[in-house]
Amino acid sequence: MDKLLTAIAAQFNKVVNWFWSRDPIAQMRLEYDNAVVQIKEGREGLEQYRSLVERVQRQVVLGEKREAELAAKIKAYLSAGNRNVAGQLAVELNTVRQDLGENREQLKMHEQAYTNNVEKIQHAGKKLAQVREKINQYEADLKMSAAEAEIAKLSEAFNFNVTTDFGELEQLIHEKIDLNRAKVRVSADMSNEGLERIQAEKEMEKHMGEDLLTQFEVEMGLKTPETANIALQAKSLGEETAETSTETTKI
Repeated sequence: MDKLLTAIAAQFNKVVNWFWSRDPIAQMRLEYDNAVVQIKEGREGLEQYRSLVERVQRQVVLGEKREAELAAKIKAYLSAGNRNVAGQLAVELNTVRQDLGENREQLKMHEQAYTNNVEKIQHAGKKLAQVREKINQYEADLKMSAAEAEIAKLSEAFNFNVTTDFGELEQLIHEKIDLNRAKVRVSADMSNEGLERIQAEKEMEKHMGEDLLTQFEVEMGLKTPETANIALQAKSLGEETAETSTETTKI
């Protein structure tokens, strides 16, 4: 029985691989559409999660209001000399403050989780836009490689030497190899990324923007190459000094 199931699975894999090899662009579009659906579902879940955050926030507001009311009543009863009632209210105030503290911690945690998830979904949307552009480019490249293959066949049929890239059948093979590798890269781009990596990318973009801005200022004559170089060195030295100070503090 196990051998039969293994054989059936092997045949099924062959069929799947055949469809993948027949139209990889269609498969990539299907994967893209599935990812879009997942992001949509993620956004809907995030909306529900936000309602939870709003509910906790409302509890915090009510708790703060109740805390202020009880504190005012306690002061009034103490001023009137009624310590018995003031003591009872003090016990209630203590309970309210404990609940308020817990709700504040919950709100802080939920707000942070919500912010992190929003950032992840936005980042995934940006990645999907890049994937869509890649799919369009791959489709164009695949059509071009098909044209190259047709020209290569013509050159063989008429026995004349084609020296351009259109006449190289090997180029078609390389194009398909590159496409397979690109599929792996797209899958990696679509993988779930943590916030640390996202922040690292943002920092890299920020530094790249600063370097490009300095280069633009030099090109426009706003800075001299020497001044720009000194500024960059000073910035780098500042970052190294800050890192050294941080390490010293930790020690």
